[in-house]
Amino acid sequence: MLRLSNSAFYNHSRVQVSTVSRAITLIGFDAVKSMAISSLLIDTLIERNPRPHLLKSLARALHAAVQARCLLPGKNEQAREEVFIGALLTNIGELAFWSCPTEQAGELAARLPDDNPTALQKEILGTTFVEITRSLVDNWKLGQFIHDVVSAGRPTSPAVSLVRHSVELAREAEQGWRTPAMEKLLGAIAEDVNEKTATVRDQVRLNTSEAEEIAVSFGIPQIRGLLPGGHENSETTDREAPMGDPALQLSILREISSTLASQPDLNTVCQMVVEGIHRAVGMRRVVLLMAGPGSNQLIPRKLLGPGTDNWREGFTIDRDSKGPVKSLLVDHCQILPPHPDGPLLPDCDAWIGTRPALVGPLSAGERLVGLFFADNGQLQATPSQDQLTAFSHFIQQAQLCVTLLARA
Repeated sequence: MLRLSNSAFYNHSRVQVSTVSRAITLIGFDAVKSMAISSLLIDTLIERNPRPHLLKSLARALHAAVQARCLLPGKNEQAREEVFIGALLTNIGELAFWSCPTEQAGELAARLPDDNPTALQKEILGTTFVEITRSLVDNWKLGQFIHDVVSAGRPTSPAVSLVRHSVELAREAEQGWRTPAMEKLLGAIAEDVNEKTATVRDQVRLNTSEAEEIAVSFGIPQIRGLLPGGHENSETTDREAPMGDPALQLSILREISSTLASQPDLNTVCQMVVEGIHRAVGMRRVVLLMAGPGSNQLIPRKLLGPGTDNWREGFTIDRDSKGPVKSLLVDHCQILPPHPDGPLLPDCDAWIGTRPALVGPLSAGERLVGLFFADNGQLQATPSQDQLTAFSHFIQQAQLCVTLLARA
């Protein structure tokens, strides 16, 4: 509560809050109730089964909740918290489903994405997420406002309409902020809040940053990389994996060779290798893990790509690991398939272990001193053999640098 009370989202006065009683006085009981409900929901879901689709759905729910609260006109705090909780729970059926480690969840996850997700849900579950949500709202007696939001038919108030549009916005924003569908949606939101479309367009982009801060405050920083525009160019789309650029590969490899011929510097060479894997091989996210002197733990040294901020603290591997994460400790460059146990580092990233990746070791003699890891984040694309070959060429240059320095 204190962490949230000191966030810009709730504490507009920027006055430091150090006691719970002061927090209640400053932000009010409605905000405290909202925090408690949100925190309980998030903690319960994440604790049960932090599968990637749950984290993605949770990112959308939190994004929608922040948008609704920030866009609602007026200063009625009770109304603000009502739309926040309303948007957060609008897809409670989907959140509840993905939190359960069932066979149906595994089957549905394996067949997504799909051109007709509703039909796929009906086929596998015999029902849909929307129908599950409506049943839960009634059975759990979540209140009239949320009932109105998830019910079929026309919205009963501008606030209900705003929540529905905020939920739709959170999903559509994943395709970019300048799509025709987004323009139409921004116009609808502008009518909800009685503002100009241009004003709303600017506001929603700012609200996404607020959502990132709130994710950290709620203890789920791993979803920041799943929020639209948080760590990458918002005008791009995630539908297609980037491709390798052979000409750029050759150019960067020549630069590395020139550096090795003059004065080998491991830090410089590794930075160039990471950039080459990212820019020329075409992998969206790249990390070099290395062990410090006398340490048995590989920790991030070089990072590139969207959604890698959490890797600095959470992406660590013990060289004597015996659990699922041991699959990353390879002895040669290879394409690593998705792990059957799901996310390898769920507290750090939703996609490591659930998507194909390129992995390659860095050795000093027979001792593993580093590890290169590259993937495409949430994309399902498997790296090609050409990309694996180029990836291996770059790592060979880093390995050559280690060997030259060992001989010096």
